[in-house]
Amino acid sequence: MGVIGYGLGVIGAGIGIGLAAFGATSSMARQPEMQSRLFTVFILGSAFVEALALIGFVVSLIVK
Repeated sequence: MGVIGYGLGVIGAGIGIGLAAFGATSSMARQPEMQSRLFTVFILGSAFVEALALIGFVVSLIVK
């Protein structure tokens, strides 16, 4: 049962990172001069989403 929960968590993290990457790349296409600032925000957002996925993994191991 924990594997199913972790799988759902990973799907959520993948969708979150995909949406963040889409937003960052479309913003960079509109305003190339903001690339460095947008990249920094994207990396921070991706790190937070991945942290949530890792927390989901740890919780699925604890529940098991």
